[in-house]
Amino acid sequence: MSGYLNLEQAQAMVESDWRESIRPALEAFIRIPAKSPAFDRDWSANGYIDEAVAQVEAWCRAQAPAGSYVEVIRLRGRTPLLWVDIPGTGPGETLLYGHLDKQPEASGWDSDKGPWTPVVEGDRLYGRGAADDGYAVFSSLEAVRLLHEQGVPCPRCMLLIECAEESGSPDLPAYIEHLGPRLGQPGLVVCLDSGCANYEQLWVTTSLRGMAAGDLTVRVLDQGVHSGDAGGVVPSSFRIARALLERIEDAATGAIRLPALQAEIPAERVEQAELAASVIGTDLADKYPWASATRPNSESTPTLILNRTWRPALEVIGADGLPPRTEAGNVLRPATTLRLSLRLPPTVDGEAATRALQQTLTEAPPQNAEVQFHPAGAANGWNAPAFAGWLGDSLGASSRAWFGQPAVFMGEGGSIPLMNLLGAHFPAARFLVTGVLGPGSNAHGPNEFLHMPMAQRLSGVVAEALAAQSAAD
Repeated sequence: MSGYLNLEQAQAMVESDWRESIRPALEAFIRIPAKSPAFDRDWSANGYIDEAVAQVEAWCRAQAPAGSYVEVIRLRGRTPLLWVDIPGTGPGETLLYGHLDKQPEASGWDSDKGPWTPVVEGDRLYGRGAADDGYAVFSSLEAVRLLHEQGVPCPRCMLLIECAEESGSPDLPAYIEHLGPRLGQPGLVVCLDSGCANYEQLWVTTSLRGMAAGDLTVRVLDQGVHSGDAGGVVPSSFRIARALLERIEDAATGAIRLPALQAEIPAERVEQAELAASVIGTDLADKYPWASATRPNSESTPTLILNRTWRPALEVIGADGLPPRTEAGNVLRPATTLRLSLRLPPTVDGEAATRALQQTLTEAPPQNAEVQFHPAGAANGWNAPAFAGWLGDSLGASSRAWFGQPAVFMGEGGSIPLMNLLGAHFPAARFLVTGVLGPGSNAHGPNEFLHMPMAQRLSGVVAEALAAQSAAD
């Protein structure tokens, strides 16, 4: 037995269902270029998102337990939402989240692979959207099926599958409002759109970073002039931009200077980082494709874990005003624009951070240059409620049963904007956030793959959590 399930029977069912039903459905899903609206402005006319929803809807109708209600909801001017409502056989309500929209193709795929071509190599299923996050609806529904098949009491389960997550989930608040009372009062929210540090253990996400972005423009001239004439007289717009960035970031260490962008790290998260570091070792740093002898920002793995989960970090992700070097003349350029992307600690408000950035970068500019900062979007991070009690006990037991090792609790460096939305809407709910985005999975780049055994085991973990919730209720 594994908690509430007969482990041997559950594992056999998961393996059979993946072989006969889930993997073929995922391969069909990969073939659909259902790019998120941010990357396909004509998504409605192109019809790929609708095609993906229809394909997954048909699978859900065929696989959902008897009495389930499956609906595609379409609000005017918004991407569709797939809603699956499965009656409970025990107390409680659970909301399970996923998304079907995808990142764009990216270049650099291996010659025998491609974003819209499913390829299986060993345990890996390659193709865009397989890991981020197409598998989630299949693994979630499989978890519910496990409990129904074995007659284990299960809460009412609601699958909410959106189609604009990769665009920041702009349509989700409207659908949450539209669903209203139908959402009930879930005691557990499950999200399988997060990461893992290896494929041999259950990795539970404890926090997510927020983000603040914007365009910093420094203008010193109304038009470019000959550098031989103006050099040494007219200040360089790039130099002034560098000086302004020094107000935010220490160029030597990468440490963020601005107090408004910092947060106190909870003692529990520090302890969890140290435990996670003992499991990961040097793998955290080793997984990146370092150029030559480049070294990470610290040789301490606990420090690196907290750097990528609870400390802010700045990157210049784009620029205007800099011509390609092959077209660069001896011109003192009139202006430089830098697109800044700042990852924020989970508890720092994204809008407040953006305002602090704007004020710090634009006040009293060097040499009275014309400086502007245009915000380009902000998102709040998320810090999970406590796991102590039935949820923590379930995760510990199910990790040992399905993975043969204890669960590891660790923050993630990315953002899932909807988590704060769901947290605010369901303040009494517990949260189980985990996923398959592990070493090499490369969700937004070339050669994205899904580690299928990991996805299968997560169905068992989620099933045990559902059963534990129902028993606790």
